[in-house]
Amino acid sequence: MDVVLGNLPTIFALIATGIFAGLLAGLLGVGGGIVIVPVLFFLFQSFDVSAQSAMLIATATSLATIVPTSLSSINSHYNKGNVDLSLLKSWGLYILIGVIIGSLLVTEYGGQWLSSLFGVIASLSALNMLFRVRQSTVADSLPGKFGQRVIASLIGFFSAMVGIGGGTFSVPILTAYRYPAHKAVGTAAGIGLIISLPAAITMLTFGVTPSDAPFGTYGLVNLLGFVCIVPLTVIFAPMGAKLASIMDANLLKRVFAVVLLITGLRMLAQLFI
Repeated sequence: MDVVLGNLPTIFALIATGIFAGLLAGLLGVGGGIVIVPVLFFLFQSFDVSAQSAMLIATATSLATIVPTSLSSINSHYNKGNVDLSLLKSWGLYILIGVIIGSLLVTEYGGQWLSSLFGVIASLSALNMLFRVRQSTVADSLPGKFGQRVIASLIGFFSAMVGIGGGTFSVPILTAYRYPAHKAVGTAAGIGLIISLPAAITMLTFGVTPSDAPFGTYGLVNLLGFVCIVPLTVIFAPMGAKLASIMDANLLKRVFAVVLLITGLRMLAQLFI
């Protein structure tokens, strides 16, 4: 009981993170990782965790939370016929290879550079939201087997390193090759599971818990954060979707993009300040 009472501020903050991530996921259709990672990164630092440790734990914890949410998302999209199982089978092994390499790099050499990498990705995602007029295409169909294997490996590699489910990369890449948008989103849920499950297990098993890690951290995964965030994202995502139907979603997306851009730039600035 004393342990719980002593960590009530952390617990309440993690609960708020789950609510916030769930609402934004439903409201704007953004992946949870792109929200959870920066929130946890700054949250853990407010509890006297170093920036290096905070980024490692935020990344691993985000990946762990993506596992159950991606399972739920896969089921929903599969029932609508929007999950391309043949693409998942073709890409799965190469995504997994990228994930394992990326996860091991994080556990062995993770540091301040991770926040810089996330900052770059977050900033580019924000700029894409703000200024993209229409979806540009690079070809009328996906490249050959070798090109697809390279794409799949890179999606797994970078997603695992920054704690996101892959939709941030896979959806724009697939649609750039004139892949149907609804199938790109549904298939991205399957890609998210292929990324998050092995990455979370790797970081939980091989990650060394930092000495200044917050309460409830095992390996690099904060299990307290996992328990607080997952059920709340599931509960509040549908509420966010309902709000989207009565609010100006485009305006909200632009506001979120500005906030995400500021967050990304702030994470980059920590490298130099």
